Parts: sequence; C-alpha cells; structure tokens
Amino acid sequence: MKHEVIEKNVGLLALLMVLAVSVGGLTQIVPLFFQDVTNKPVEGMKPYTALQLEGRDIYIREGCVGCHSQMIRPFRAETERYGHYSVAGESVWDHPFLWGSKRTGPDLARVGGRYSDDWHRAHLYNPRNVVPESKMPSYPWLVAHEVDNSHTDGKMRALRTLGVPYSDADIAGARDAVKGHTEMDALVAYLQVLGTAIKNKR
Repeated sequence: MKHEVIEKNVGLLALLMVLAVSVGGLTQIVPLFFQDVTNKPVEGMKPYTALQLEGRDIYIREGCVGCHSQMIRPFRAETERYGHYSVAGESVWDHPFLWGSKRTGPDLARVGGRYSDDWHRAHLYNPRNVVPESKMPSYPWLVAHEVDNSHTDGKMRALRTLGVPYSDADIAGARDAVKGHTEMDALVAYLQVLGTAIKNKR
C-alpha cells in the first residue's frame, strides 16, 4: 500500500529517487577524498614546467582531448597496447583532468618518451608524413606562433592555490622559461612528459 502511494505521487517519487541516488553517490565518493591513493601524487612526480604547462593549454585549445583519451583502464587489452594502467596519483595536479573517453586517435597517457621530438613535430605539422592512414588534422600554425607568456606566471600562481607545488622561483622564472618558444615546442614538451612519472618509477 505504501508503494502505491509513492508511485502515484510523482513529486514524492522524484524526491525519494534523488535522495536514494544522493546517499548512494556520497557513500562512494566521499571516502575517496580521504584515501592517499587518490589525493597524493605518485612518488617522484614533478609539476609541469612553464613550457609544458603552456603546451597543455595548447592541447586543450586545439581540442586534442576530443579525440585522445589520457586514461588507460586496468584491462589486459589496454595495458598491452598502451602500458601501465592509469592511477589517480598521476592526475592530482591536473586542473582540469584530461582523462577523456573518446579514442578516434590512440590513448596518450603513456606517450611521453615513446617517440622523438622530431617525430612529434613532423606528426603535428602533417600527420600523414609519418602515419599515411591518419585522420588527424594538421597543425602547421603551431610552428609559426610563439607562445604567449604574458599569463604563464599567473597560471602557476593559480595552480599553486589548488595544491600544485610551484615554488616562488618557478613562478618568477616562468615568463623567461617560455619566451621565444613556439607553440609547437610547448605542445611537444607537454606530450613528452605524459606518463613519465609512472614509467620512471617502474
């Protein structure tokens, strides 16, 4: 009889559904905030350099995350192809995190050090130069444009408030570290650091 009352009252049913989902969600999510494995960086991990940080922003700007995930799932088919599965400690300093789920292109979570800088440059300039069947668009303008370093130190300052351990020296030298570099340099620097914290640890 009680079920009948709930099922006939749409407002009450909706309220109880929201309550049930909220309680279930909170019991799964809240404990994660108190587990070291989810909120502490992996051993030996370093924050992005100024150039890598700018490269990450270019990666976001150009929509790379729309076709490439950065999260290897703990399944044999994934780890055999891409390497060690992704762990939460690799992403604690990523704001926003770029795990993604779309794989028009391969996962990039372990791409750092897999190819040379020259390979990445050729690939980004025109992917068909190195992978003839590639569907990836070309990014030739990255070579022509210098990185805008006017906000690099501000970005680092903002990230420090979120827990990224940038020192005063890192922030003070950020603009000079990026000055004169092209957007291609920055994007390649970012790609070359992806996944290296786990690789170097193993």
